Amino acid sequence: MLKIAVYGKGGIGKSTTTANLAAAFASLGKKVIQIGCDPKADSTMNLLHGSPVQSVMDYMRINDDEPTELSEIVEEGYGGVVCIETGGPTPGLGCAGRGIITTFSLLEDLELFETYEPDVVLYDVLGDVVCGGFAAPIREGYAEKILIVTSGEKMALYAANNICSAVKNFEDRGYATVRGVVLNRRAVEREEEKVQAFAEEHGLEILADIPRSNDIIHYEDQGKTVIEGDINLPVSQKYIDLAKRLLEEQ
Repeated sequence: MLKIAVYGKGGIGKSTTTANLAAAFASLGKKVIQIGCDPKADSTMNLLHGSPVQSVMDYMRINDDEPTELSEIVEEGYGGVVCIETGGPTPGLGCAGRGIITTFSLLEDLELFETYEPDVVLYDVLGDVVCGGFAAPIREGYAEKILIVTSGEKMALYAANNICSAVKNFEDRGYATVRGVVLNRRAVEREEEKVQAFAEEHGLEILADIPRSNDIIHYEDQGKTVIEGDINLPVSQKYIDLAKRLLEEQ
């Protein structure tokens, strides 16, 4: 099983990257689970034609109890991708990171992986905050590899640096390691140069270079990934190539 956590600054295109990567794996015949680990609970929407799955934390808040069946918190999206969202607490109340820890424990109890037997598991994780909850995919053995999504923007690189620092704190414990960087272009001046310098400073590789594309926006407006919209587009092939590369490294 290939287990990947995708980290990045909020708004950098992390969820777009994760959903398109999930769709790419699915198009290659792989059984995929995508778990959104963000209070906004919108990671999987473009795999579900814009209809959000009920998050685990929302379910517990509405029902005042934990779900007892996976069907209560799971939806299958494009290509059979199993979609789950952790969600978060009522705004201003509680800790979103604790919601992630609670969800992961619950999914273990409900035997998520035994039930679906996935080839690939993707965790879409907010990178602005790397507290205990948001670091759970790194330090609890849920993920093996980490992809950092960044542009050449200052704050995106700042968040990427924080993520690398968080991973380094766990490097002697056999936890997840950063596999590389996904450059999600934002038309920043000297963007490739800046991201390449960051990658070299941390001994990382730029695994994919995703161009700024109106096609992505066009299909997201329809609640789709660009993979579902037109798999033959050059930008779609960028995600396919990344998926193939990660599979070959297993």
